[in-house]
Amino acid sequence: MEVKINGKSQNISEDITLSELIAQKGLNFQRIVIEHNLKIIKKEDLAQVKIKEKDNIEIVSFLGGGRCRIC
Repeated sequence: MEVKINGKSQNISEDITLSELIAQKGLNFQRIVIEHNLKIIKKEDLAQVKIKEKDNIEIVSFLGGGRCRIC
């Protein structure tokens, strides 16, 4: 299914949660913030949020020194 991740269209597996997407991308749960369809998702809720066709996901990762990068 097609979704936008950080502004770029990507095809991902159907019936996947945000936590599964993060794991597939090899990201550290402790150092990221996820915005799903313009809503910040709490870390404890990532496993309950199912991704749907055309969803918009923004993933921001924090680095040392107060910097961040978009994954």
